[in-house]
Amino acid sequence: MSERLFDVAAADALLPMLRDLLPRLRASRQALIDASTRITDALAADGGGIAGGDWFEAQERLRADLMTLADEGILLRDPASGLVDFPAEVEGQRVFLCWRLGEERVAWFHGPQAGFSGRKPL
Repeated sequence: MSERLFDVAAADALLPMLRDLLPRLRASRQALIDASTRITDALAADGGGIAGGDWFEAQERLRADLMTLADEGILLRDPASGLVDFPAEVEGQRVFLCWRLGEERVAWFHGPQAGFSGRKPL
């Protein structure tokens, strides 16, 4: 299967889904970190004896949301800020359309090596 390339309209069309998914993904990630810390601390203190069901639930939610992004061809760059890239071509060059949670629309792009700090307006 070849990599999906987005235009701005296709990327913008996915923003409602991303506005729902990314905060949930961030919460699942944090729940997984918190549960891991709690379990590690319990093991160090008394050798265990603490239930880890919330760890498994958070891990499953996180996995499902990451699979949704992968299935759509969206690249998660920073789960904390909700930064994603959409593979694209601009003027025949391979680029990434760049969007971060809180932005109104996809309005930026950057080259493969530039990253967020090198993004330019479309």
